[in-house]
Amino acid sequence: MNPILSSLEGMTSIYMASQKGPHTAQSIRDIIAQLRVTPMFLGRVEDEEAEELARLIEEKYGISMGLGAIVDAQDFRPWLHDARINGEIGDFYWSRYRKLLNLKGLPKSVIDATDEVTDRVLDRLGDPRNMSPWSRRGMVVGFVQSGKTANYTGLICKAADAGYRLVVVIAGIHNNLRNQTQARIDEGVIGRDTGRLAHSNKSQRQKLIGVGQFDQREFPVSLTNTLRDFNKATATTNTSQIGQYNVPVVLVIKKNSSTLKNLLEWLKEHSVNQGTQMVSQPMLLIDDEADNASINTAYARNEVTRINGQIRELLSLFHRSCYVGYTATPFANIFIDPDTDDEALKQDLFPRHFIIGLDAPSNYFGAQKVFLDARDRHVRLIDDNEDVLPMKHKIDHPVDVLPDSLVRAVRAFIVARAIRNTRGQQASHASMLVNASRFTDVQGRLRSSLADVVGRIRDAVAVDGAKGASALRNPEIAALHKVWEEEYADAEGLHWPQVQARLHEALTATRVCEVNASKRSQALDYEQGGEHGVTVIAVGGFSLSRGLTLEGLTVSYFLRNSMMYDTLMQMGRWFGYRPGYEDLCRVWIPADGVGWYTHIHQAMDDLQAQLKRMELAKATPEQFGLAVRSHPESLIVTARNKMGTGREFPVKVGLAGKLVETTRIRMDRDQLDRNRKAGQDLAATLMASGQAAEHPSRGTLFTAVSVELIRNFLRVFRADAADPLTDPRLMRDYIDARADGELKEWDVLFASAQKADAIEDKLAGFKMRAFGRSVGETDLSQGVLAISGTSRRVGSPGDERVGLTPEQIEAAITAFREERVRDGKAVPETLPPRIFCEIPGRRPLIILRFVDPEIPDNLKAKLPGTVLAWSICFPPSDVLGGTVEYVVNTIRMREMFGEEEIEEEALGDTE
Repeated sequence: MNPILSSLEGMTSIYMASQKGPHTAQSIRDIIAQLRVTPMFLGRVEDEEAEELARLIEEKYGISMGLGAIVDAQDFRPWLHDARINGEIGDFYWSRYRKLLNLKGLPKSVIDATDEVTDRVLDRLGDPRNMSPWSRRGMVVGFVQSGKTANYTGLICKAADAGYRLVVVIAGIHNNLRNQTQARIDEGVIGRDTGRLAHSNKSQRQKLIGVGQFDQREFPVSLTNTLRDFNKATATTNTSQIGQYNVPVVLVIKKNSSTLKNLLEWLKEHSVNQGTQMVSQPMLLIDDEADNASINTAYARNEVTRINGQIRELLSLFHRSCYVGYTATPFANIFIDPDTDDEALKQDLFPRHFIIGLDAPSNYFGAQKVFLDARDRHVRLIDDNEDVLPMKHKIDHPVDVLPDSLVRAVRAFIVARAIRNTRGQQASHASMLVNASRFTDVQGRLRSSLADVVGRIRDAVAVDGAKGASALRNPEIAALHKVWEEEYADAEGLHWPQVQARLHEALTATRVCEVNASKRSQALDYEQGGEHGVTVIAVGGFSLSRGLTLEGLTVSYFLRNSMMYDTLMQMGRWFGYRPGYEDLCRVWIPADGVGWYTHIHQAMDDLQAQLKRMELAKATPEQFGLAVRSHPESLIVTARNKMGTGREFPVKVGLAGKLVETTRIRMDRDQLDRNRKAGQDLAATLMASGQAAEHPSRGTLFTAVSVELIRNFLRVFRADAADPLTDPRLMRDYIDARADGELKEWDVLFASAQKADAIEDKLAGFKMRAFGRSVGETDLSQGVLAISGTSRRVGSPGDERVGLTPEQIEAAITAFREERVRDGKAVPETLPPRIFCEIPGRRPLIILRFVDPEIPDNLKAKLPGTVLAWSICFPPSDVLGGTVEYVVNTIRMREMFGEEEIEEEALGDTE
């Protein structure tokens, strides 16, 4: 943005702040129009520029952020308010940080919400004025790339104001993530460039950055810097004892046993009180990778046990200490890994004092928006890779040819960068992510091939790019033009000649780099862009999957097949904030990946909603931890984590308010025939009963059907023994526990597809059109029909509404929307199924349908035509807490998931 527009934005913001009440799109434009006729701006702002500015301000001031949800231990006693009222703590560090957030352009509503949320967290930490021994354990649950680092940076500032003397941040297992986190702490807490400090002598000027620009009265001490992790010798050359510093001491370290060992030794040598062997100053430890890594990985099995022991030892060195784990998923290992509920609750690091769920601001570009609400705009499917870059490949796989989809993604990135430049965003960074292999050698070959592609396009534009319309005779420029037509032609106010004119500068700035643990890896230094933002295509694997932020991420190419929930969500680097260019963002991903992300998002949204309900019910962290463990998806995560043990173990499963479907069915012809016979018997019994059937648009519906008929059907029906959620034992035990109450009567729908050309089948006398569904080819080769594709659902959106009255449906939708608005959250366009399953008093619903698998013709001979499948929507429950015990067979789970591919980088950095 040019200086004139920046000034106009600032003046508009001042006018808006001076006027009471909310601003509308028209009121913003009226203010801009009034300012444009003043001497300062008269004749200096074009109509198009004014409209673009109005849209940016409208977007900024339309952003809201809720305060999240909290569950507290019963012994919670607030202290922060009284300390502030009594003037016992200041706001030096926080006020600097608030000014920095404002300078960065964060909306006032988001800054205010961050202020409130960090107060809530601080209030649940120990009171540093209290000199008696205490220890606190808590957890903060956020979203991937949603601002967790900004949140705990604010928390560190407030903790420093309150009197905490040592803050340790554990920032992942790789140097590049630790260095990036250190840079953010430098900017938001320290106020100095620690990398430059490490290399400077006293005669050199210290470089002030971030908060250091606002107030230089004091600076915290950092015993780590952007160039190097904690080092005993370096720390000892400074003042050795924590207690001798007059300002807070901050360390940003890797989650590495060697680093923790050095820190423990240094504290024991220099800071412990010889009488008690403990440090008297209060300490805050922030674990930014609380969900890394699962015990199934090679890195984690012994290393995590060692590291957790060292973290506990570090906390025990202090009379007064707090541990706060930050995680991007409610399915955190602290809840999932222990074998029993008792073991889970007794862990030393269990967040027994508080769990806080952060809300993302309404402009968060997350899974809801990418994979549900705006999938057609943002998602492009990869279906051309298997011949040249198969999903599973070996370390020596050649990269002689790139998939056409990857080349297209590169072209889209170049065009998007040019469009952003035309929008005045030259000073902003732009990144592309390529995550297509777990092997660093293959990543290196990918980087080389991609550099060749970019070089070829760059040469073409350098030669012909300035030739106007005749430039399209060049095939490379014509290919860029085709991508623009198909992807970005509807970008408001832009025409191809404007974009073409900016291609050269976009390509001149573009570099392709490798980000991994190899010696070829290059640091993602976004500070070296100068007046122009950095433009980079980053190729990598694990390093790009864990916490590392790619600034201005615009295009992503993701070709991975992990089904681990935490791994998949962490790999979603494309989530975050995209002000002024969200419409340009694209994600290339296989269809199965879309299905998994959609599925995981809905499970995580379910748990976030459960946390909110538990807050209202004044539940405890232990109760939420048990709720996570009993969630149906936790069964999958737990079994996946423990699969390598090859043993059975019991878990408690809750199906209340949940939707369960037979997404995996074994291709055993005899069993498929038995399944069909079970459906025939159910249909025939209902027809013979004389009960009147209803005929909604989705099929034939029977209401208030006896649970005995459902039991008989499920007793015979078999899906895939490897899928625990459809195991007949689990269904039987769960239904039996509630058969005399809320599961006594059922609704039964014989579903029929709406497509007129769908294959027609029938059960007894009911004609039912089959539903076409994609299935995984790998599973097919193993004899399993596994629903794949972008939805991973047997059923269709809205199935859960069957059997409900229009009033119940409208009430559920209204309540959901009002709750989102009340909490400051955006209202999604796609409603989650749970809001209809959770309606109190509704009957359970079972839907039978025929699936027409979309499989190669040579395999169809193995199937008896269409395949019968079912979906069950369970109502909420108060019986037994809605849970039933189930024994997981990890050997069977291996059939479902296969062996997890270990990232080549997953061992972490050793130095």
